Amino acid sequence: MIFSSITFLCIFLPAFLLCFYMSPRKLKKWIIVLFSILFYAWGAPVFILFLLLSSIFDFLLSKKLSGQSNGRKNYLWISIVLNVGLLIYFKYVNFFAGNVSSIGTAFGFDTISFKEVLLPIGISFFTFQKISYAVDVYRVENKRLDSFIDYLLYIIMFPQLIAGPIVRFKDVSAQIVNYKNNKLDDKLHGLYRFIIGLSKKVFIANSFALIVAKIAEIGVGNMTTADSWLGAVAYTFQIYFDFSGYSDMAIGLGLMIGFKFPENFNFPYLSKSITEFWQRWHITLGTWMRDYLYIPLGGNKVGKMKLYFNLIFVFFISGLWHGANCNFIVWGLFHGVFLIMERTAVGGLLRKLPSIVQVLYTFFVVVISWVIFSMDIDVAIEYLSKMFEFSGAKISFDVSLKVIVLMSTGVVFSFLGYSQKVQQLLNALPEIVTKRKSYLAFVTYPVALVLLILCVIWLMTSGFNPFIYYRF
Repeated sequence: MIFSSITFLCIFLPAFLLCFYMSPRKLKKWIIVLFSILFYAWGAPVFILFLLLSSIFDFLLSKKLSGQSNGRKNYLWISIVLNVGLLIYFKYVNFFAGNVSSIGTAFGFDTISFKEVLLPIGISFFTFQKISYAVDVYRVENKRLDSFIDYLLYIIMFPQLIAGPIVRFKDVSAQIVNYKNNKLDDKLHGLYRFIIGLSKKVFIANSFALIVAKIAEIGVGNMTTADSWLGAVAYTFQIYFDFSGYSDMAIGLGLMIGFKFPENFNFPYLSKSITEFWQRWHITLGTWMRDYLYIPLGGNKVGKMKLYFNLIFVFFISGLWHGANCNFIVWGLFHGVFLIMERTAVGGLLRKLPSIVQVLYTFFVVVISWVIFSMDIDVAIEYLSKMFEFSGAKISFDVSLKVIVLMSTGVVFSFLGYSQKVQQLLNALPEIVTKRKSYLAFVTYPVALVLLILCVIWLMTSGFNPFIYYRF
């Protein structure tokens, strides 16, 4: 079940909000946990027991991580190895087994048959949160949770369970322990944020997805250069509005029930370098990698060669985290190489160029990287060759006016923050909107309600609603 589904919008969410708002404060955590279990079981009933049992074990193990307990470091490593081991098993065993089978076949051995391992939904996200909890408690940055319900609330809270944001324990520990009813303004802002995210997903991301699907139907061998560029750019905007829209919905849901999750996107396509891009794209993944991997490796406080190794290694892990396929690994290394390059004299030259040139350079590199990310590596190489062979400037199919308008809207929204004044207005907008005495609120909320109705109508009348990050 994803947030942009009719089942969630018309059945699950109304039922949850009704039970949540009608229940007394002391039961609200239980309501969130119970509905989160139902939410996960709806999409992956076979794995709900795995999630609960592993959470019980992690919670019991975490009791050995706090205070002056003997062997705290050993228990930390047990927790990390256990969670990373489960992630490797579920996410990568098929990849390794398939490659071993292919190598064996190439050398004349009989094909090795193996039973495919199913992937628990959201395992990449909740594994990182479990590790965050263990490390933060071990470092005594936050006191461990005494209540298992509180721990379960942190791990499986449904707004961020499937696709993030990746919420570090330090970000919400105080909110969980000192949980209280949030203000009406926060609830209204949360609803507004959810509807904006839903609109980004349904109207804009899905419109770009239609173009990507049509390009895929043509096939790499038959497409023109214009087709290939259109497909690459469409996917670039699709994945942005797909994922940022989902993050907006998660943040909005969190506000509606009393939790403030960290922001996950900040106009990433305005970046003037790949380094800046990773400060604006999937921010919670970047901060997690920084706090729990990059800094423990030495971060910037090491020699030049060790620094380069740290960058490459972190982005190798980032690529591997996204999926068990060579294209994800190459995608991660691709970004790592540009991050290293920008720390050399090349980066100094780049910073001397006009801002618009820096933005175009970064956007071009990101578009190429999304081609690598989105398909098997051999197909990606063929696709990239098509982009630069200049075989035709005509698109192979017609695009409806509605789709053109929605895609154009998406492009405009992606670069709205280029003006500093517009950026300041956008940053202040949530505060302006939630001031109910402001005349803008009386305009904004009716518009948001109309958008919600249109989204539901769109979803009811269209069976096309892909979500890229659901498989991670």
